[in-house]
Amino acid sequence: MSNANIFFDEQQQVFYLSNQQVSYLIQIEDGGVLSHLYFGKKVSGYHGSRLYPRLDRGFSPNLAGEPHQTDRRFSKDTLLQEYSGYDTGDFRQAAIKLRGVDGAEATDFRFKSYAIEKGKTNLSDLPHAYVLSDDEAQTLAIVLEDVTLNVELTLYYTIYADRPVVTRWSNIKNLSSENVKIEKIASLQLDLPANDLEVISLPGAHVRERSIERQPLRQGLTTFASHRGTSSHHMNPFIALVAPTTTENQGEAVGIQLVYSGNHQFSLEKDYVDQLRILAGINEEGFSWELTPDDSFQTPETLMVYSDEGLNGMSQAYHHLLRERVARGQYQYAQRPIVINNWEATYFDFNAEKIEEILDEAAPLGVEMFVLDDGWFGHRDDDDSSLGDWFEYTAKLKDGGGLNGLSQKVHDKGMKFGLWFEPEMISKNSDLYRAHPEYVLRIPERVMTPSRDQYVLDFSRPEVVDNIFDQMAAILDNVPIDYIKWDMNRHLTEVYSTALPADRQGEVAHRYMLGVYDLANRLTSRYPQILFEGCSGGGGRFDAGMLYYFPQSWTSDNTDPIERLKIQYGTTLSYPVSSMTAHVSASPNHQTGRKTSLKVRGDVATAGVFGYELNLAKLSDAEKSEIKDQISFYKQQRQLIQYGDFYRIKSPFEGNETAWEFVNEDKTEVLLFNYRVLSTAQPAFSITKMSHLLPEVLYVDQATQESFSGDELMSIGLYNAPIEQADFTSSVRYFKVQENELK
Repeated sequence: MSNANIFFDEQQQVFYLSNQQVSYLIQIEDGGVLSHLYFGKKVSGYHGSRLYPRLDRGFSPNLAGEPHQTDRRFSKDTLLQEYSGYDTGDFRQAAIKLRGVDGAEATDFRFKSYAIEKGKTNLSDLPHAYVLSDDEAQTLAIVLEDVTLNVELTLYYTIYADRPVVTRWSNIKNLSSENVKIEKIASLQLDLPANDLEVISLPGAHVRERSIERQPLRQGLTTFASHRGTSSHHMNPFIALVAPTTTENQGEAVGIQLVYSGNHQFSLEKDYVDQLRILAGINEEGFSWELTPDDSFQTPETLMVYSDEGLNGMSQAYHHLLRERVARGQYQYAQRPIVINNWEATYFDFNAEKIEEILDEAAPLGVEMFVLDDGWFGHRDDDDSSLGDWFEYTAKLKDGGGLNGLSQKVHDKGMKFGLWFEPEMISKNSDLYRAHPEYVLRIPERVMTPSRDQYVLDFSRPEVVDNIFDQMAAILDNVPIDYIKWDMNRHLTEVYSTALPADRQGEVAHRYMLGVYDLANRLTSRYPQILFEGCSGGGGRFDAGMLYYFPQSWTSDNTDPIERLKIQYGTTLSYPVSSMTAHVSASPNHQTGRKTSLKVRGDVATAGVFGYELNLAKLSDAEKSEIKDQISFYKQQRQLIQYGDFYRIKSPFEGNETAWEFVNEDKTEVLLFNYRVLSTAQPAFSITKMSHLLPEVLYVDQATQESFSGDELMSIGLYNAPIEQADFTSSVRYFKVQENELK
């Protein structure tokens, strides 16, 4: 029997969504206004404790409509709502803004009906969380209406049975005979009573993705957004609301994550009585959508998580949800192969002989997959040509039998073969551009803005998506390929499509994203045996939307292990380790110039989906031997690292040390990673306290055979080891429960 339960209390006019971990309460207030009551830890019942107080506040308008319009104590201006309108008495940020044929933008949605169903209502043509059985969840659909515009708005709430998760999205339908323009439509609104809260976000930049920033919320508007056409390196589509006392393992946290890879916006507004409104959805800047009669529009989905066990509790809920009910396909739970990529070894300058040298070096070390990166297609010898021409550059690999010959050589060495694509981009110097200049995003009569000597294909046009699909399929149907790296190396400018009229250009960015999802869905459906990895200059589109199609993504173009400590730590706040690729690269590092040992590079990269990006032929025999040991270690621990429970212990954002651990499902195996950035004279002896172990059993360090009880490791802790007087040091310890302990 499902633990998910949704019911409607007729007497109190309250919707009650609950499982064993969380509850969500909604009330139909006076006048049919939908009011938010509660989201948090499970409550056994509700008896009116959150009925919104009545108070006459100066300059707060009365609720329109009889008989409530004479009651000065009740106003939408301060009421905690589920989904707010615009210009009808609520002066805070609105969840929805529509423009009617008369030019007015006012919206006033009131309750109309509801339905409760088993399972989950899925979105069409958009990525989303899902269920495998209707017993896993229940869904509440609340229908609101604006009678003046004759428009219906349906709010969808799904509560999972055994997860602290509520998903939300909305769908609007035009029932009138006139066009209605959507100027803003949020996926989620969450109104919270006055409280002392902080917000955590994941800002960054190219090669510095997903830093953790925590700040108090003060009166006024705080916004986290991307307007770059992608979820972006610069602001990930995720936030967490926490109490000031919340830590990694204690305190309350509410996570809000958008399952979307395009322009997004999180708006947090603290009003004049310290109440907080959170809105999440498509970025309203540059967005509009023409809704014709009987047409509808669905928003991307949001994933809400509640934890009373700190940030690690929130992260665990997201890790399991994204891995188990967002990611799909045969690689969802499969152990991911260890990769060698030729990019930093050769860049564009490769031929069959150079590639075969890499293969000859990689196979004996235990590498499981070779990936041929940029430069194999069109006439691509540098980055100013051939994007859009996805046919083989036969001259480059002619001495090795072309792509088919290379694929055969890779497979003969017992490895898998992967290939790089950048499907959304086009070069002016390409056959595709010469044949179809109209395929580019561009504004007529305006010079296009270049970026990396490439331009963006207009994926809002189905014929453009069809063209790229057909080109890629011609390669994939004829060359045995096991893996594809899908890259995307610039942001969108001149977001204009000549296929749409002038008054519908606000639709282009979202239609573009729908085109990307369409191509991803068609490719992954036609080639389920291929492992797809997302990439956008590294982590520029690292989000739950892409995870729905690609089970892993390149975390960052920055492979410096010291920089990666912060990047990987921040990424795990909301994404599972199985989605996060991490490679060992050359030293000095190509992004930072920093020199680090092969050991610390390996100890950072093995805390993700592992691989290499360097020229193996230039390494010494000792370095090759060390790489062989790294690969052997990773193969032994791969299941635990990729699919175990990951917990953060010491933050690189807060000090000189970083620590994290991986624990298997029954808590009998644990990997502890420690890192120190800079050495000091007369160093302090620091202690690491582990977490989430079995308290009363003995754990044995498999290297030293020392035994420690679980509560000893968690409460007393271990001195960090080894003690080295050097910068950039690391250690990895593997513990197993003593065999007779669990009998």
